[in-house]
Amino acid sequence: MKEYIKELVKGINKDKIEKEDENNIKKLLKIGILKEKQGICKLNKKYKIGIVDISKSGIGFLSLIGEEGRDILIEADKLATASNGDIAIVKKIERSGRTKGEVVFILERASENRIVVTKKVGNKIKGFDIKTKQFIDIAETQKSLKKLPSETILKIDSYQNRVLEVIGVLSDPKVDEKLSLALFNKREEFSKEAIREAESFGDEVDASLYPDRVDLRDLNFCTIDPVTAKDFDDAIYYDVEKRELYVAIADVSEYVFELGAIDREAKERGFSIYFPHKAIPMLPKNLSENICSLKPNVDRLAFCFKITLDKNCEVVKEELFEAIINSKRRFNYDEVDILLKNPEKAKDEIEREILKSLIPLSKVTKELYQKRIKNGFDLESDEVRMELDEKTNLISTKIEKETPSHKLIEDCMLLANRASAKILDNGIYRIHDRPKEDKIFNLLSTLSEIGIYGKVNHTNIYKLFVEIQQQADRLNIRNYCDRLLIQSQQSACYSSENIGHFGLGFKEYSHFTSPIRRYSDLLLHRLLKAKIRDDNRRLKYLSKDIQQKCDEISKLEREAMRVEWDYLDRKFARWAKEHIGETFKAIVVDNKRTPIAILKDEKVEGARLFVLTYRELDLFENIEVEISDSDIITREIIVKLV
Repeated sequence: MKEYIKELVKGINKDKIEKEDENNIKKLLKIGILKEKQGICKLNKKYKIGIVDISKSGIGFLSLIGEEGRDILIEADKLATASNGDIAIVKKIERSGRTKGEVVFILERASENRIVVTKKVGNKIKGFDIKTKQFIDIAETQKSLKKLPSETILKIDSYQNRVLEVIGVLSDPKVDEKLSLALFNKREEFSKEAIREAESFGDEVDASLYPDRVDLRDLNFCTIDPVTAKDFDDAIYYDVEKRELYVAIADVSEYVFELGAIDREAKERGFSIYFPHKAIPMLPKNLSENICSLKPNVDRLAFCFKITLDKNCEVVKEELFEAIINSKRRFNYDEVDILLKNPEKAKDEIEREILKSLIPLSKVTKELYQKRIKNGFDLESDEVRMELDEKTNLISTKIEKETPSHKLIEDCMLLANRASAKILDNGIYRIHDRPKEDKIFNLLSTLSEIGIYGKVNHTNIYKLFVEIQQQADRLNIRNYCDRLLIQSQQSACYSSENIGHFGLGFKEYSHFTSPIRRYSDLLLHRLLKAKIRDDNRRLKYLSKDIQQKCDEISKLEREAMRVEWDYLDRKFARWAKEHIGETFKAIVVDNKRTPIAILKDEKVEGARLFVLTYRELDLFENIEVEISDSDIITREIIVKLV
């Protein structure tokens, strides 16, 4: 948000207004929204500035900027062209009761573009804004709009409503990918400049060019990832005799320089986005899937932690250095789970050698896990894995459970992330604040409906959560109860101020282990390299505006997650459209207002359902429902209780 907007309420000196904002100020003065006195521009008392929030019903609310006060209600016909997140000026409509308003000026758009689907309204073609659920007039001739196929998806500019791009048609399941990306202003393609820059690094690492790096190529490093993974961020090796764990991370900062073409795009994207059938990478594929990726049997540059543990699995030493490695094997989680149980199933001598360190390491990480959950939470968060056909229609889903191989890798990465957070005084921390009291109160109130109880004034929230989980285990609803525990907590984010990670129970924590897919980790690598090289001048330069960078990365993280959720929900809705009238099993996860249930079918589970019911439903009640409607545009599946 531009700073001058906040100051207009109290008054701002014209001399302080940037040239790019002068036109807006002149317009506002001309139409009387602003008043000028002795060079000070101030908002007329009849008007209010704020951020627009539009509800599902189409009614808007203005959250005030620059002053305290209750939100102003804006009826649907008074929103003009405002969209969710726009910064607008509203003229107050004085009426008895709640203050209402009418949008008269848009100061700043939340997005430069809108995504609409064409709909016939009477004898006219209009655009239905997928985000705001408003109908808008498209600034093209009706003749040209009527030539388009039914329910064409368009990208239009937010200012003049001109068509910028035809994305596709709603009936095509392959359009979902483009639609989810477009809704959050994301793109798959990289600029030619970024691709050329990535390709300039070639495909191989010449070890002779890096004589100062620690050469670890003789160690039996391995990677453990999902079976579909193409980018390998991390590799591990454990020296059993010395009790030394090596966590080698792809050295992306060696290839991605500040202000370069790749860096500009990575900074804009913030994170890789993962769909069931493909990834939208943060970095060009020549980096993410090639020269940076810790692929087996090739030399690769790594930023490495060597962490020494004592016999009680306490960390006694942490060393960070630049290295060169050669991973000896690429495992997936399923393979490691089998080998940990049945070492005799190793395919060759290399696997047998790797298992000599991997099996003892699995015992170490189990101990680390037990230590960790004494102060942190063990919350089940099952992930939905979708299987799609060649047309990207949903075939089935699988709920992915955490297995020993997942936990092995997780605790190795946690050690490295904790170690990285101890080095800098002003870095990029991954923080998670304590839950707010009102959230805990609401949680306990909800759980009491199903006979799970806890003390509202519980001084130790960790113990409170453990007590709740023990009661949930007895009722066989642990997984669904853990969802409520997660919802009661604040969201984790990035910050330059270290306040610790409440959920994990760590005093300091950061994200170090995934620079291929997270810009936060790439920035942290740069800071850490400057620190270990004693380059204080560079460290100071990189630390400039660090909190602003953290805020932006946190925002991009939320957007990337929303893109992924949008895509999954849209696939569920498309599947449900083909199964209207059929009955399925579900479990109630929210029984307030319109109840919400989660689909529990053997073949497809995890979809969110809005339940039309003739009676009150209990929380976590198992029910049978019939699909009565599904809207692919809004991603809503409506079911009725059988």
